[in-house]
Amino acid sequence: MTEGNAPVSSPRKPLSARRVVLLASAACLGAAALAGPTYHELNFGHWAPPAQAAESAQNQPGFADLVAKVKPAVISVRVKLDQTSSTTGMGEDENAVPGESGSPLEKFFRQFGAPGGPNGMPQQRHMITGEGSGFFISPDGYAVTNYHVVDHATSVQVTTDDGKIYTAKVVGSDQKSDLALIKVDGRNDFPSVQFASHTPRIGDWVVAVGNPFGLGGTVTAGIVSARGRDIGAGPYDDFIQIDAPINKGNSGGPAFDLDGNVIGVNTAIYSPSGGSVGIGFDIPADTAKSVIAQLKDKGAVTRGWMGTRVQPVTADIAESLGLKNASGALVDELEPGSPAAKAGIKSGDVITAVDGAPVKDSRELAKGVSAKAPGTSVKLTVMRDGQEKAITLTLGELPNQREARGRSESEKVPTGGAPHLGLTVAPAGMVAGAGGSGVAITAVDPESAAAEHGLQAGDVILDVGGKSVSTPADMRKELAALHSQGKRTVLMRVKSGDSTKFVALPLAQG
Repeated sequence: MTEGNAPVSSPRKPLSARRVVLLASAACLGAAALAGPTYHELNFGHWAPPAQAAESAQNQPGFADLVAKVKPAVISVRVKLDQTSSTTGMGEDENAVPGESGSPLEKFFRQFGAPGGPNGMPQQRHMITGEGSGFFISPDGYAVTNYHVVDHATSVQVTTDDGKIYTAKVVGSDQKSDLALIKVDGRNDFPSVQFASHTPRIGDWVVAVGNPFGLGGTVTAGIVSARGRDIGAGPYDDFIQIDAPINKGNSGGPAFDLDGNVIGVNTAIYSPSGGSVGIGFDIPADTAKSVIAQLKDKGAVTRGWMGTRVQPVTADIAESLGLKNASGALVDELEPGSPAAKAGIKSGDVITAVDGAPVKDSRELAKGVSAKAPGTSVKLTVMRDGQEKAITLTLGELPNQREARGRSESEKVPTGGAPHLGLTVAPAGMVAGAGGSGVAITAVDPESAAAEHGLQAGDVILDVGGKSVSTPADMRKELAALHSQGKRTVLMRVKSGDSTKFVALPLAQG
């Protein structure tokens, strides 16, 4: 060995204290090895009696006591489904191609591949068996698992930690949160666990228990990596990200804090291979508690509904509207006859608070509103034309076929771009399929700000700077007016397909 350019054994070059400790330890180990010592004699030259060493090992930090406490409450959930293999939770398809998996959440992480079977070919219906995980939340047999574990199940069996098998029934399930409540009858002394009453911190230890690959109760440990993750799985995404390994079959299992309370329900992983790469997602305990309570009481979940489609407020949009901060939820559309429409909410309004609580973005608004019961009266703080307004409305019930639509960050309009719009437009009435209102985009310069902001041929510009337009001349007039006012961006309301959105573009210079 050398240190720098001099041999470490040279008497002329003193070693640092740290280096001496390391080398002395290594020397002790080497000398002890030559003498053929016991394991305890290898403790850097300090011998300890075997009984004392055993006692010391028991006092080392670890998860054994925690696991002994919570593991009996964790169950394996085995289901039979009359469905195609592409919709099974995460279990075994007796007719599947080895190595292929069919969990809806796994399909999500494959970026929504072709529908049906391989190469988009339709699949035949057949019986499938699947295995997931779950956990008892009460001694009388109520247990939590994932919706996608028991969806379309014709029968459900659970296996407890002591190997006993019971038949279970599905009390209720909720696709939007991916949670389900099942019940095992016949006993009132099942070991159970409770949901945590606090939100875990990033960096806190977490222990996951489940049934990966059908192996039976298995324990992994890691830390909380992040909170509030939006993975695009649904309108209410608010996942806890953990790095405790979660694999196929862990779905529905619990993740515990060091007090033995459930901080989350394992529901999804990010993986190119189907196995854990250290990125797993849990439904937070507060969400699970709310959903499970409704499933137990009513067998279903009801959610508040305003009837709006909203998007995040970007920096460009905030500047266009004269807002100080790029926060809140910008209203794109309102459903006719919805609570929001009846209360006077308008397209272009920015909802900044609900009942005095600030709204960070559109996802937070959708999540907050849906958590309230239908019939609840809420007070909205709205920015309109630079003025703050208070609007009170009574929430309706979210219809089954609809969702609270919060445009996710992945859908938001990109920022930045060149100073020229780069659009070729014509009256909508002159362009086939564009409708009779607005100005249709017939071409977009691929190097322009418009292209960078997602505009494309076929889109229809309805408003420019809050003013309706129907001809290219209307657009030029409004753009010129905004430019003369010193505005650097223009906010346009654009219809794209069946939906509308707001797009902020830099104004042309010169």
